[in-house]
Amino acid sequence: MYYSDEIIEEVRTRSDILNVVGSYVQLKKKGSSYFGLCPFHNEKSPSFSVSPQKQMYYCFGCGAGGNVITFMMEYENMSFQEALEALAQRAGITLPQKEYTPEEKRNADLKRVLLDMHKDAAMYYYMMLHSPQGARGLQYLTDRGLTGQTIKSFGLGFAPGTAGSLYRYLRQKNYTDEQLKDSGLVRLRERGAQDVFWNRVMFPIMDANNRVIAFGGRVMGDGEPKYLNSQETRIFDKSRNLYGLHAAKKSRLDYFLICEGYMDVITLHQAGFTNAVAALGTAFTANHASLIKRYVDRVVLTFDSDGAGMKAALRAIPILKEAGLGIKVLTMKPYKDPDEFIKNLGAESYQERIRQAQNGFLFEVGCVKNEYDLSDPSQKTAFHEQIASRLLSFSDEMERTNYMEAVCREYAIDFGEMKRKVNSMGSRLAPAAKVYEPPKSTAKKPDPEDGVRKAERLLLTWITEEPSVYEKISDIIMADDFSSPLYKRVAAMIIDQAKAGSVNPGQILNAFINDQEEYKEAASLFQMRLPQELAGQDRNRAFTETVARIKKNSLELASRSADIKELQNLLMAMNELQKLQITLD
Repeated sequence: MYYSDEIIEEVRTRSDILNVVGSYVQLKKKGSSYFGLCPFHNEKSPSFSVSPQKQMYYCFGCGAGGNVITFMMEYENMSFQEALEALAQRAGITLPQKEYTPEEKRNADLKRVLLDMHKDAAMYYYMMLHSPQGARGLQYLTDRGLTGQTIKSFGLGFAPGTAGSLYRYLRQKNYTDEQLKDSGLVRLRERGAQDVFWNRVMFPIMDANNRVIAFGGRVMGDGEPKYLNSQETRIFDKSRNLYGLHAAKKSRLDYFLICEGYMDVITLHQAGFTNAVAALGTAFTANHASLIKRYVDRVVLTFDSDGAGMKAALRAIPILKEAGLGIKVLTMKPYKDPDEFIKNLGAESYQERIRQAQNGFLFEVGCVKNEYDLSDPSQKTAFHEQIASRLLSFSDEMERTNYMEAVCREYAIDFGEMKRKVNSMGSRLAPAAKVYEPPKSTAKKPDPEDGVRKAERLLLTWITEEPSVYEKISDIIMADDFSSPLYKRVAAMIIDQAKAGSVNPGQILNAFINDQEEYKEAASLFQMRLPQELAGQDRNRAFTETVARIKKNSLELASRSADIKELQNLLMAMNELQKLQITLD
C-alpha cells in the first residue's frame, strides 16, 4: 500500500515520540532530553536519549537512532507500512484503504476471520484449564513447576476430552463450517464435527505481533502423538515462525537461546532467560535463521543433550552460519534439557553454562572427532583432512586462519602442516581459498576526513538546534560544501528548513527510511554535542573554526579539478578564510 508524504508526515507529527517511546522504555528527564536504558542493546548505564524538540531518539552507545516510525519498526520488528498503520491507529488517524480485487478481499477477510477464531479458541482453552474439566491439565503444569503468572503470560490452556466441545463453542461465536474447516482446529465428517485437539494441555503459538496463529498440544496420559501441532493454514507456516518469539524479541540481549520444545522455552523465560525460542515441531530451516537474524546477530543452541539433540544441532549450525549468525553450543550434561537442568541446578548454573558455551565450529569438529580413532594413523590423517575440508567453508581468509589456529591448539596439530593441507585442498577446489597472511604493519593511519566529518556533523546539529545561525553563514556555506552525497542531501533539507525558521529532524529522516544504513548515518548527524559551556568570544571562535574547516575542505576538493582561472579564485577564497570571524550573539 502506497501512502503519500503528506499522510506519512501527519502520522509522524501526531505521534509524539516521547509518549510512544515512553510506553516501552522508562525515561527520565535530563536537560532538554529524556534518557533511559537502550531497548536495542544491553546496557547498565542509560545512553538512550529521546528529544521532544527534535522528535528523535538516539543511542550514544550503539548508534541506533531515528524518528517515531523507525522506533516502531525496530522495536516491534514491523515493516514501514505496519509501523505507520499501528501509529495511525494509536493516534486515531484513518488511513486511505487499499482497493482489493475480489480474490484479494476474500483472502484478506479469511485471514482476519482465522486470526479472530484462533484468539477465541485460545480464550476457550484458557477458560477450560481453570475449570473442573481442566484440573488434570492444570495439575500437570504446576507439577512441572510453572507459576500462575507464567501460565497466564503464555496463555496456556486445556482441550477437554468432550467430543466437539471447541466446535460448538466456535459455532456459538457465529463462525461457519467452511471457516472452521479452513482453521485446522476441527475436522468435519459425515458423522459430525470433531476437535483436532482433545485431552491435551494447549500451547498457543503466537507470531511476532502477538497474534495467535496456531496451537501445540501435549497429550494427558499415554496417547499418541505425545505432542501435536496445528496443520499449516493461511495464517500459519511452521517454517517461518518460532515459539516464544513474541516475547523474546523484547529482550535487550543480542542473542537468542534456541531450544527444542515448548516447555524448555517456557521454563527458561520463567527463570529469567527471556530470549529463548524454539522451532515448531519441524527441523530448523533457512527461514527460521532469516527470522532470527532480523532481531539478533548471535545464537546459543541449547538442544537436548541426547544423540537426537546433537544431530539437530549439527543440522542447524550450517543453516545459521549461512544467515550470518554467530553460533555457540551449550552443553547441559548430565541433564537432558533446559527444563531438567534448571530444576536441578538453577538459573545461575545455567547462566554459567551460557558463558562456557562452545563455538559452533569447534563443536562440529568435536563431533567429527568422535567418529575417528586417533590412535590409528590412517584415521588420524582422515580426521585432519576432514578439518581442512571444513575450514574451507570460511570464505574470509582471516576468519579461516583464526579458526585454524584454534583447532590446531585444541587437537595438538602443527599449524604449518594444516595450513599447507588447507591451501593444497583449496587450490584444487577453488584457487582463491588461501590462508590469510597478516600484513607486516597493522597500525591504523589517521583519516584526515574524520575531522571534516566531525565538523560537518557539528555544524548540522548547531543549525538544527539554533536555525537562526544559518543567517550568519548563508553566503559562506551551501549544501554542496559538504563532503558526501548523504551529507549534502541532509544539509540541503536542514538549510531549507532553517531559512523557514525551524528545523524538524524527524521529518527529514522520512526521506531515508527505505535505506537502513543511510537512515542510521543520517540520524547521527543531529546528535553531536554542542559546546554549551562556551560563551561569548569562545563560542564565536568554535563556530568560526567549524565553518572554516568545512569550507576549506570544500575548496581543496574543488581545486583538484579546477582550471588556472578557477584555481586563482579558489586560492583567493582560501586566503579570505584565514580572516573569517563570525559573531553569533
